[in-house]
Amino acid sequence: MKSILIIGMGKFGYHLCRKLAELGNQILVVDEDEEALEEVLPIVTSAKIGDCTNEEVLRSLGVANFDLCFVCIGTNFQSSLEITSLIKEMGARYVISKANRDIHAKFLLKNGADEVIYPDRDIAEKLAVRHSANHVFDYIELTDDYSIYEIPPLTEWLGKSIRDVNFRVKYQVSILGTKKGEEVKLLPSADHVFAADEHLMVIGRGEDMDKILKHL
Repeated sequence: MKSILIIGMGKFGYHLCRKLAELGNQILVVDEDEEALEEVLPIVTSAKIGDCTNEEVLRSLGVANFDLCFVCIGTNFQSSLEITSLIKEMGARYVISKANRDIHAKFLLKNGADEVIYPDRDIAEKLAVRHSANHVFDYIELTDDYSIYEIPPLTEWLGKSIRDVNFRVKYQVSILGTKKGEEVKLLPSADHVFAADEHLMVIGRGEDMDKILKHL
């Protein structure tokens, strides 16, 4: 369990708050709009109405006492930048700020953000990957280069083992696990035989994964 401050109760802040509360964290939410706070009142530890561009409001929150501080203001970049900078100066341990553009992310990282998130971009990219290639069941971007894909085995692999296919050498990607229904097996051995009714969790660079995806 962590103590978490969330500044900004827009759509992203709201959904973030609900999931963090579901996971058992202690949460303080702040927004200048009272109505935006009403829906989360039953699930948060505390809620406060206030304009966080006001330094006095921020000081009253005791930002240094939280394990994580989320700045979820996406519509007003100037406010997001000011709040990010101020809470870091006030001793915030770890600041995660929401950005909509790369140039915004650069400024946020230079002015106090320890991490920047792009929820709109991330969702768009995930949907694009899933729906551009046939049978990509899930997609998680880890870095600019590496991602995890949930895919079915190629027809040519069926009945063969990972060793028979020479998977790592031939494709330059790795299988993290296999999934049949709700059953997940992590790090299958080289003797694992590919089956038509399973999914594979594969990690690799986009350029290497494309060589597999075009055959799905």
